[in-house]
Amino acid sequence: MDAGNMTVAAGPASSDWRGEARATLALSLPIVFTNLSQMALALTETALLGHLGTEALAASMLAVSLYFALLAPGFGLALAAAPLQAQVRGAGRLPGGAGRGWVRRMRRATRAAFWAAGLALLPCWAVLWESAAVLRALGQDAALADLAQEYARAAMFGIPAFCGFIVLRGFLAAMERPAAAMWVSFAAVALNLPLAWALIFPAGLGVFGAGLAIALANTGMLVVTLVLIRRDRVFRRFRLLGRVWRPEVVRMREVLAVGLPIAASMLLEIGVFSAAALVMGWFGAAAVAAHAIAIQTASATFMVPMGIGQAATARVGLAAGAGDAEGAARAGWVAIALGAGFMAGMAVLLVTMSPGIAWLFLDRGDVHAAEVAALGAALLVVAGFFQLGDGIQVVAAGALRGLKDTRIPMMFAALGYWGIGLPFGLLVAHAGGLGPQGIWVGLGTGLAIVAGLMLRRWRIISRRASA
Repeated sequence: MDAGNMTVAAGPASSDWRGEARATLALSLPIVFTNLSQMALALTETALLGHLGTEALAASMLAVSLYFALLAPGFGLALAAAPLQAQVRGAGRLPGGAGRGWVRRMRRATRAAFWAAGLALLPCWAVLWESAAVLRALGQDAALADLAQEYARAAMFGIPAFCGFIVLRGFLAAMERPAAAMWVSFAAVALNLPLAWALIFPAGLGVFGAGLAIALANTGMLVVTLVLIRRDRVFRRFRLLGRVWRPEVVRMREVLAVGLPIAASMLLEIGVFSAAALVMGWFGAAAVAAHAIAIQTASATFMVPMGIGQAATARVGLAAGAGDAEGAARAGWVAIALGAGFMAGMAVLLVTMSPGIAWLFLDRGDVHAAEVAALGAALLVVAGFFQLGDGIQVVAAGALRGLKDTRIPMMFAALGYWGIGLPFGLLVAHAGGLGPQGIWVGLGTGLAIVAGLMLRRWRIISRRASA
């Protein structure tokens, strides 16, 4: 069911906006906590590496930037499972025999997403293995590039498991039981902190140990989630890994049709922030470390509207699959309002508390700590001003995914991030004399533009769907 020609009937929609808000919150809170838990893995390692030294922190930032940019294709295809699974689940609620066979279709959609994401990751592995050469070619300091490669070569082995976990999380969201993924993520954070500390410091593995800890945490999350699904009396009937060796070519085409634009959008967004990290390398290690502090903090706040957007994908998809166009529109607007409200509060927090936040990542005994803290605080203030736009764009994108509308949002991302945001940031950083802060001004401008375009797109699509 495509957004461009959604012709479903209005269905048994109610006008209960409060009920929709409660349902969205009930679904989104476990997803949000799952996202925050996954973000906590990176945050704790950033904090640990910050105490190891400025060079270790800067190198890990370069490695993580490249890691997430190359993760985007597999991650985007894994996310494509969510709207497919939600619409299949919604169709299963149709009366009579209209939804017959939805359990089998759910299994096939999940299996196709596993295959698509896995195949997309193969070239990404090859690049990550030679990440030092890539970073040096991009103008990074040779010593930092070599150190970053140590992290990347360890962390890359957890990427397939991470994408598999995302596919399963979409399944749990479509079934409106996302709490299992949340508890698995909590357990991963609880175990990762002592594991990362032990590998980085007592074992003396440094940044390699941090990457290894992330890889082990991601693998553990996939294995435990599979076990929980297999042991659940309701879920075991889906046999999600049944005949997993079969690629499901027909279903994979649908995953690719929905997922490739998602992957491209993610690559455009992640890529622009990764490019910003590389540009920061031109200003020195202190600028890269300050950028690491700002991006990790902004990413942590972003996890909440991202979770609300993922819940919106499920809520909108469930309504659309059941033929409830009015309910799909209402689900999207409620989610957008919730995401915008949260990020408005975060904007105030970042602007007013930036110095204290920056020092949380640093060892006061480091000779470069004061310089990094001052620049990090300045970047956090800029980040505060684009929180609202960041929240709106990600929730609106999630709502549009629920209708399988992914191509136009991809174009918005290309225009906002690369056509306007990064070029404008480079201009004000160099010609405008703002330095590292200018890069973040450009990023914020791009996010604001994308937010406006996404919001307009959702208004048009939701009105057309419920007309």
